[in-house]
Amino acid sequence: MNAPACSSFPIVCRVWKSSIGRKYIVAITGLALVLFLAGHLTGNLVVFLGREAFNDYAQFLHHFLHGAGVWVARIGLLGAVVLHVAATVSLTAENRAARTAYEKETNIQTSKSSRIMIWSGITILVFVIYHLMHFTLRLGNTYSSYRDELGRHDAWQMVVDGFSVWYVSAFYVLAMTLLCSHLSHGVGAMFQTLGLRSKKSAPLITVVSKGYAAFIWIGFVSIPAAIYIFGFGR
Repeated sequence: MNAPACSSFPIVCRVWKSSIGRKYIVAITGLALVLFLAGHLTGNLVVFLGREAFNDYAQFLHHFLHGAGVWVARIGLLGAVVLHVAATVSLTAENRAARTAYEKETNIQTSKSSRIMIWSGITILVFVIYHLMHFTLRLGNTYSSYRDELGRHDAWQMVVDGFSVWYVSAFYVLAMTLLCSHLSHGVGAMFQTLGLRSKKSAPLITVVSKGYAAFIWIGFVSIPAAIYIFGFGR
């Protein structure tokens, strides 16, 4: 952080300059994103209940806290992703600069998902921005004009039409695959940073990390797969 920012927010600056502080930023934002993913997936799967149910859900979200709730969630999500990726990139660069020959050798033994975390994180950030532009801001499409029989925005039809485009579905699946690769390693690292991982609990946390990643991947990928491959809603 630059000098003006540090003079205005000294505590934030001290946390950021500390590698331990950045690890906690990664862990806390990671926890927030893990919880968000579970809730977001639950809502997204309502699409399989049909147009009325999904549009009811979309209407609830857009009227929650008089319409402010959904924007608080979106801004919070984007902020958490940016902080998570920035702290991860900073820590990775710092570790590479300090790495010894021994550390280079042990790095060969680390998991593949751990080695590509920096790239998966950047790809996920790009995807989140694209996803918000596509389905939230509705840039470059006519989704804002969609209406159901009750005159509400037809979010269900928007999702069906969106995932009927091959490159949209392909990018979504790629992003979810990288996200879940990230999760399979990151959830365990999050527990360790927060001091909740021990030798006894490590095997269980590993199973939970991989199981959660698999659950999230299957859930999210099932939507574009059902629409694009199996013609759901078309």
